[in-house]
Amino acid sequence: SCPTLLKTLHFITKPLSEEEGNFSLAYIITIHKELEMFVRLLRAVYMPQNIYCIHIDEKSPRDYKTAVQNLVSCFENIFISSKREHVVYAGFSRLQADINCMRDLVSSKVQWNYVINLCGQDYPLKTNREIIQYLKSKWNGKNITPGILQPLHVRHRTEVSYREFLHSGVPYVYPAKVRKAQPPHNLTIYFGSAYYILTRAFVHFTLSDARAKALLEWSRDTYSPDEHYWVTLNRLPG
Repeated sequence: SCPTLLKTLHFITKPLSEEEGNFSLAYIITIHKELEMFVRLLRAVYMPQNIYCIHIDEKSPRDYKTAVQNLVSCFENIFISSKREHVVYAGFSRLQADINCMRDLVSSKVQWNYVINLCGQDYPLKTNREIIQYLKSKWNGKNITPGILQPLHVRHRTEVSYREFLHSGVPYVYPAKVRKAQPPHNLTIYFGSAYYILTRAFVHFTLSDARAKALLEWSRDTYSPDEHYWVTLNRLPG
């Protein structure tokens, strides 16, 4: 039963401070394996005032999906992404999974301040309160998506077209012999981390701005587009 589960796993059931209760975070967690590790991660980052979108890889085993769904059903502020992707390593599907969750999060009733994306193998080094205090003191109203101008040794990722292939049942991306067009809107491509902390306003911008939409379409056949998409948009003036 849910009460037994919450008690056994020691989930926090009320805000630990007024500061935390008045500052909600959103989390996107993409998972595909190791249920116990996911539960430990969720327990560590869970707060009742936050909101959590869980993206389960569509090709994960059925019993894994069922177990995650059973856990999530015990919480009003945790949900499974309304659209799930067959995630391919370094493929566009990994970026699309985050965007699917973002669409769900912006339509939720929780007025979260920042969104943080994680994978099932992550684990926090800071408490919820320490994360909030860090955001307020260092990054108030700004995104954390570090990056640099795209280095020469990774330019192939966006200069040629990449396609998904299947070998012995394992999907992967591989370059095709086709050069890509230049980025839309004369955008300068930056390169950085696939992981971020983004403001709510930036997420709305990402889902609605014409340049963001054009870059997303252009990135469909690039290698590991989540490593250039967020940081490139964040470098736009304004």
